[in-house]
Amino acid sequence: MRQMQEPTFLILTALAAGPQHGYGVITDVERISEGQVRLRAGTLYAAFDRLQEEGLIAEDREEIVDGRVRRYYRLTGDGATRLAAEAERLRRHARAATARLRALGAGGTA
Repeated sequence: MRQMQEPTFLILTALAAGPQHGYGVITDVERISEGQVRLRAGTLYAAFDRLQEEGLIAEDREEIVDGRVRRYYRLTGDGATRLAAEAERLRRHARAATARLRALGAGGTA
């Protein structure tokens, strides 16, 4: 399985909380990443297209707000499985790094 890029991981993490529209995902990703990742709308919607093609997310519903369509997206079962696998992969790497830092005497917590 291919390693997931950070923006993809964060988009899927945002959608794991429930269906969201694009702006909601943008603000949630910024919050989750503590301001380190700021998605642009064009980047997000290109990612949405790719993630839909891969079956990781799906359209949930549409609303009309101020005369404009607001489309909501949700995580699919395959998306949840893929996100869980990536989270576990990252946990394993973090544990290995923490153990080595402790052995080095550099601290760190697990």
